[in-house]
Amino acid sequence: MNAIEMRGITKIYPGVRALDNVSFSVEQGEIHSLLGENGAGKSTLMNVLYGMTTPDAGEILVDGKPVTIRRSAQAIALGIGMVHQHFMLTPVMTITENVIVGCEPVHGPFLDRKKATESVQALIDKFHFHLNASARVQALSVGEQQRVEILKALYRGANVLILDEPTAVLTPQEVGELFSVLRELKAAGKSIIIITHKLRETAEIADRVSVLRAGVMVDQGLSAAGCSASDLALMMVGRKVDLSYTRRSKSVGETAYQVQNLNLTVKGVPILRDVALEVHKGEILGIAGIEGNGQSELIEVLTGLRKPDSMELVKDGLPLSGKTAAFLSAGVGHIPEDRLVRGMIGPMTIEDNIILGYHRKKEFSRHGIRRKNEIRAFSEKQLTDYQIKAPNVQEKCGSLSGGNQQKVVVARVFSEDPDVLIAAQPTRGVDVGAQELIHSRLLDLRDAGKAVLLISADLDEVRRLSDRIAVIYEGQIVAQGSYDTWNEMELGLLMAGEKAEKEARP
Repeated sequence: MNAIEMRGITKIYPGVRALDNVSFSVEQGEIHSLLGENGAGKSTLMNVLYGMTTPDAGEILVDGKPVTIRRSAQAIALGIGMVHQHFMLTPVMTITENVIVGCEPVHGPFLDRKKATESVQALIDKFHFHLNASARVQALSVGEQQRVEILKALYRGANVLILDEPTAVLTPQEVGELFSVLRELKAAGKSIIIITHKLRETAEIADRVSVLRAGVMVDQGLSAAGCSASDLALMMVGRKVDLSYTRRSKSVGETAYQVQNLNLTVKGVPILRDVALEVHKGEILGIAGIEGNGQSELIEVLTGLRKPDSMELVKDGLPLSGKTAAFLSAGVGHIPEDRLVRGMIGPMTIEDNIILGYHRKKEFSRHGIRRKNEIRAFSEKQLTDYQIKAPNVQEKCGSLSGGNQQKVVVARVFSEDPDVLIAAQPTRGVDVGAQELIHSRLLDLRDAGKAVLLISADLDEVRRLSDRIAVIYEGQIVAQGSYDTWNEMELGLLMAGEKAEKEARP
């Protein structure tokens, strides 16, 4: 029996048919992967199911009965829960407090704290989540925080769980733990929908797969066991995509970017400690680490966004300091890890975002006056070169899908041909076609003799693109070596704080 059935769902925005007569069903007790390119309509379809978007046509059935879902509260009441890619937790509160907020058990006019804790712990134990209901969220790993988000949905009676890019920030070990949790939920009769770009993981965990392309459901309910990663990629983008391809540097030159004695303390807490790194011309140095171990602060310091306690930073043999503008002028490019915070301004147009930070250059401005024709032509070229899906360059960036927003940011940085590129999470949230494009551009930049520092939570990406790898743990570089020094499992253990047992090869 279908737990969820969506029939003929259509959603039209000005100039865009986001969903075109889409039908989608999820059986009770299955894990179903929803795939598609950026802008294909995956999030829109799930937002319709979760009551965050109202469709123009179509119907939804839950357990075979037609329902109307116009608000998230209605979806929750119908047993539908959603775990977003960016967690919505309060770090200083306990697991129990985070889980029960909004539906607290009471004893008279007061919160029944004992009952709340017992109820949450019972749920934890039932699904073998291996958590303490009284622990504070700020003390949890990223994978454990994700389990708390799942607990929030289960506590509210979810029988259908929607997970948006659930493995994006997890180590290989945490991915394995998440999959164990999902199998427990499946065994308990829960239905799970996973929105993901990771094809290998889809093949590993999903029972069935559905593929959206340009708002149309091109394949619905395929058996995952009969689909290879290349088959799924072909269905998603309509052409063959090779995400296993890579090439190593043939000519590593002199040091282009070097940092030593980097220390940073924030509110009395040491965040970065004695960090020393160097990136050579014609090389990609990958930083592997679980998020929250100092990567964000390292990026900020190396791009002029944050002033450290101490640091010796040298580019091409000359000291470099100052704010972001000085770094950009010196040829240091930056793909920010969070496009919404540092990468773009949503209410601004694509053409304004695509020159952001470089808008005073003579190509775009003369005597303080914008060169509108030149900016328009430049932006339209980037729109084509980077396959950004938008009606035109006057479209607001905030109206684009997350992956297309990322393409705008990437296009801006690559078009400036930087000497040194700090690439933080460059393919987060983008589809396989865009990943292939971005990876190719990164390798081309390196082969042109540029230095690339790659920071990514995607360990496959780090291992495949990097010539050397450095592992960061609790603000320290705990290991450095060639790309082939460690296998995936060994790197995952290093990222979790285990000591290196192998001698790093230069």
